[in-house]
Amino acid sequence: MAPSTPLLLFFLFASLVSLSYPKPSNHSLSFSLTSLPLSSHSKNSLFSSSLASQFKQNPNTKTSSYNYRSSFKYSMALIVSLPIGTPPQTQQMVLDTGSQLSWIQCKVPPKTPPTAFDPLLSSSFSVLPCNHSLCKPRVPDYTLPTSCDQNRLCHYSYFYADGTYAEGNLVREKFTFSSSQTTPPLILGCATDSSDTQGILGMNLGRLSFSSLAKISKFSYCVPPRRSQSGSSPTGSFYLGPNPSSAGFKYVNLMTYRQSQRMPNLDPLAYTLPMLGIRINGKKLNISTSAFRADPSGAGQTLIDSGTWFTFLVDEAYSKVKEEIVKLAGPKLKKGYVYGGSLDMCFDGDAMVIGRMIGNMAFEFENGVEIVVEREKMLADVGGGVQCLGIGRSDLLGVASNIIGNFHQQDLWVEFDLVGRRVGFGRADCSRSV
Repeated sequence: MAPSTPLLLFFLFASLVSLSYPKPSNHSLSFSLTSLPLSSHSKNSLFSSSLASQFKQNPNTKTSSYNYRSSFKYSMALIVSLPIGTPPQTQQMVLDTGSQLSWIQCKVPPKTPPTAFDPLLSSSFSVLPCNHSLCKPRVPDYTLPTSCDQNRLCHYSYFYADGTYAEGNLVREKFTFSSSQTTPPLILGCATDSSDTQGILGMNLGRLSFSSLAKISKFSYCVPPRRSQSGSSPTGSFYLGPNPSSAGFKYVNLMTYRQSQRMPNLDPLAYTLPMLGIRINGKKLNISTSAFRADPSGAGQTLIDSGTWFTFLVDEAYSKVKEEIVKLAGPKLKKGYVYGGSLDMCFDGDAMVIGRMIGNMAFEFENGVEIVVEREKMLADVGGGVQCLGIGRSDLLGVASNIIGNFHQQDLWVEFDLVGRRVGFGRADCSRSV
């Protein structure tokens, strides 16, 4: 998921602070994910500044390996349950490689979800005062809107491309996995007003993402296939640290951009992949490689995002994909139908039959790396007997980038190697990978 429309906001808010990255450490963690649709929230008052005095950092905290497993139900967003605070309170957060700021829903009576985090119950919780450096937007690439609230605390507002939002205070808190395995207190948002019941686990390349603040060297996830809206939801998994299956992964180096490069349509903190082309049913489509590269304005960047459901392509690439789909399965297209305002290649009929007409699809990258989408996973059941190809036109989403969403990452290990600056892919049965 990416911060908000229009595109400039999408990239500015994604780039919370674009400075240097901390040196990663080697602790290895394994978490369960729950993947569910997002839902809604309400508004309340903020914290008392007296909470600021509760923060005490333990310099002896160790980062030894830790394993944690449970279920993951995949629908649209990947929801990981993480133990936060001291003692820990389990919080649900959307795993989002397209965002930097991590935030949780905080308990502020009277309108508070029962699962919200209660700061008063945690001995390691503290708030950031107004005089904290992060609450002074004088750094050129500091783009998170902050202000000083009536309690002299650092207040933030964050907006996303899908229309959701969160605002509250910037705080510090530990992720407490066990008595011997905790992170240091990390900066995150404590939302007191949000349109979602889950928080966000920001995992992009930004200095203040969870992976950077926790000094994670690698993380990976495995998205199971989404059967249908009415079918049972399978399980998947998420690792922080080395993945035990990584020996079979194929890697592609990330494309990097200097933080000083000011392109209005570019997100320099995204995981940008060197995409070369697209094949459908074995045919390489006639799309220029330049369609998958950032132009001088930053448009055309190709990024992989766990927080976006479907895949979106810029017009040059999308038009060629649609042209080929029309050739292969044109009579089955549902004319004049657009799902969610962005998907217009939709069909009536049996998904398996239509999938066989279309064949497999592959996204091609440098080093011979491919993401192959098998024909039976080409279409998404959007309800009412309608099946849509999980690819939309980027401009209908309000962005100028190519985004590979989690729908096209099913049954695939995706590993983000933050030290090696690369992304690895490995075929898997993700419903059995926990």
